[in-house]
Amino acid sequence: MTSVGIDVSKGKSTVCILKPYGEVIVSPYEVQHTEPDLRVLISRIKSIEGEVRIVMEATGAYHLPLLSSFKDAGFFVSVINPLAMKRYASTAIRKGKTNKMDAVRIANYGIDNWFKLVDYTLPDEVYAQLRLLGRQYTHYITIRIESKLALTDLLDRTMPGIKSLLSGKRSEEPTKDKLSDFVAEYWHFDNITKKSESQFIRSYCTWAKKKGYHASESKAKSIYALACNGIPTLPASTASTKMLILEAVRVLKEVNKTLESILTQMQELATTLPEYNTVRAMNGVGDVLAPRLIAEIGDVRRFHSGSALIAFAGIDSPPFQSGSFTGTQRKISKRGSSLLRKTGYEVMKCLKTVKPSQDNAVYLYMLKKEAEGKPKKVAKIAALNKFLRIYYARVSEVYSG
Repeated sequence: MTSVGIDVSKGKSTVCILKPYGEVIVSPYEVQHTEPDLRVLISRIKSIEGEVRIVMEATGAYHLPLLSSFKDAGFFVSVINPLAMKRYASTAIRKGKTNKMDAVRIANYGIDNWFKLVDYTLPDEVYAQLRLLGRQYTHYITIRIESKLALTDLLDRTMPGIKSLLSGKRSEEPTKDKLSDFVAEYWHFDNITKKSESQFIRSYCTWAKKKGYHASESKAKSIYALACNGIPTLPASTASTKMLILEAVRVLKEVNKTLESILTQMQELATTLPEYNTVRAMNGVGDVLAPRLIAEIGDVRRFHSGSALIAFAGIDSPPFQSGSFTGTQRKISKRGSSLLRKTGYEVMKCLKTVKPSQDNAVYLYMLKKEAEGKPKKVAKIAALNKFLRIYYARVSEVYSG
């Protein structure tokens, strides 16, 4: 019984190898995340007699080079939740934190929890790619939000009120946005008011038809009236005004193109998985959310029950009991995947919008919770809990069939 404790950092790790009762096989030392150093470390571990288990904390992406190398070498590797390691460290009499101390602590954790350690199974390549793409999709969603805010700030100075007139239902084409297209064409109220009303109406209708939007004369009249009554605070005569607005529009369009490319790739990958059609058919999911949901959940077979999946999402309510008191007003743990919670919450919002009449157990449960007086957000989280149980059951059935 030999435990290899590895404290992972960016580009390097500290390794300590122990046997039971504190017997030190290898004192803590540093290993660079390079092919030569990892080759030497693997050779050293292979030379150890008896059963060897490698233990490391999950550290975002830093531990992945080691994990991949160790699994390729055929080792038992257990990746520990940082929260579990923090709890274990809190019980130690001797406090302190250095890379060497952490490596010893992790190795000791392996000895103390030897029979509870779970060998890590590298995710299927499709799940791994989906997860990476999903994280990048979320990253660009954040950039899109920031880009929209930047454009809105400029429009408040050049075309105040235009956003409320042109912001409608989002197009199914991610790269198509009426507000952005309109701003790219006119960009300042002065470019509207220098025309007569009839001239602008003709100009607007021509532009709308060319871009594939509804050519509404009443909409054109409303925009013209807004432009005549509006008070821009950035002059159109300043060269930087046009440049800043057009650049903000360009950036937003480029981000939307990137999001479309990532989502297309995710859809292509997700369709190769047996569960895709089952997940896509669930109310509130569809083509956009299905690959994102699968990306965050991964292979459902790694969860032993629906409750385990709910705990992974961090929407479970831990029990609280002391003596004869049992807590009933409990909050969700939020200890799991925040991205899965966010994606699941989007599914619940779509479900509320769609109002399904068939296969609507989750939707009816959401309405029931709202009728009980629960806040809408709380009702959606409760419904997400039920949704994930159904997800687990249906996808598990796909693999057991």
